[in-house]
Amino acid sequence: MSRAWTQYSGKWNLPTQMQAKGAGTWTGISQNELWSWGANSSGQLGLGDTANRSTPAQVGGVDWSAIAACSSGSLAIKEDGTLWSWGSGQHGALGQGNTTNYSSPVQVGALTNWSTVAAGPGSQSGWAIKTDGSLWAWGQNNSGQLGLGNTTYRSSPVQVGALTTWSQIAANGFCVAIKTDGTLWSWGRGGSGELGLGNTTHYSSPVQVGALTTWSKVSIASGHTLAVKTDGTLWSWGSNFNGQLGDGTTTNRSSPVQVGALTTWLNVAGSQSNASLAINTSGQLFSWGRNVNGQLGLGDTTQRNSPVQVGALTDWSKIFGGNTLYFAIKAAKTLWGWGLNSSGQLGLDDTTQRNSPVQVGALTSWGQIAASSHSIAINQTTT
Repeated sequence: MSRAWTQYSGKWNLPTQMQAKGAGTWTGISQNELWSWGANSSGQLGLGDTANRSTPAQVGGVDWSAIAACSSGSLAIKEDGTLWSWGSGQHGALGQGNTTNYSSPVQVGALTNWSTVAAGPGSQSGWAIKTDGSLWAWGQNNSGQLGLGNTTYRSSPVQVGALTTWSQIAANGFCVAIKTDGTLWSWGRGGSGELGLGNTTHYSSPVQVGALTTWSKVSIASGHTLAVKTDGTLWSWGSNFNGQLGDGTTTNRSSPVQVGALTTWLNVAGSQSNASLAINTSGQLFSWGRNVNGQLGLGDTTQRNSPVQVGALTDWSKIFGGNTLYFAIKAAKTLWGWGLNSSGQLGLDDTTQRNSPVQVGALTSWGQIAASSHSIAINQTTT
């Protein structure tokens, strides 16, 4: 893809061009490029092949707006509201009406009103919300995680109920979602109490968690849930044998439990590896839980049962969990990663594990990222 470069000084670092774009000053039209790296055995990087990459490579187009990563697949929405998928089609995870693998992005249906997309690093399913607030699901459904009232697998998007009030969803082998009225709902696998319903039962349709209308942000991992309320308090529930709930114990909880007493939490992120991260309103980053692969970013592999600050910086902006790894974006829009790196999923041009945050390239224009054993990210450039 050709570009007119302005006010740039630096040198190219093909194929990723990370150093070049990070070193320059950009003026002109904003573009949302899609980049990918890491494991690629099913074509989940969208690059037309099945070769792993240890540094970011660009996926075609400059009009991407939302992304999600499942076990061996990728989902994305373009600015025109179309939905796309690629990678492993096992169990119908790509929503293409089949179980075929695709190594390049393929449009899901012909609709142009998709808004939000979700998946989980351990899932082979997908979920999406349309602009009208309706919720749709497809793929694996062994625990009722599609929310359709049964355990039948679907290879194309099917609407979850008839409501049009869904605003946010976090999904893996179970789902937790927030409606526009601030209520919290969950369904799917509940064996560790991860649904927050006071039991360990599986549910194949959405069930409201309590009666509160003050839920703001939600994230889930392999077996636990993290959520922030509108008052800035942090809550967790589900599996806790690695201290991932952050309540100072290793006891499972089947109902929401407050993490500490602070009211300054801004966002949360779980990972497939029983670890948890959170950012507060001061831009500080905290982590807790399992740490065998350095996924807590604390410079060691020691488990923590309560939140511990990662370094002393106060410029963290966004956090994203994957399969035993984490990414974070700073206020300056630089991208940082740490944890497991066996397939080059950290994008650092090697397969070496990192126990502390390391910057991925030199770009200062990252907007969002999704990860499993592969990573996909949107880079908000200007030309």
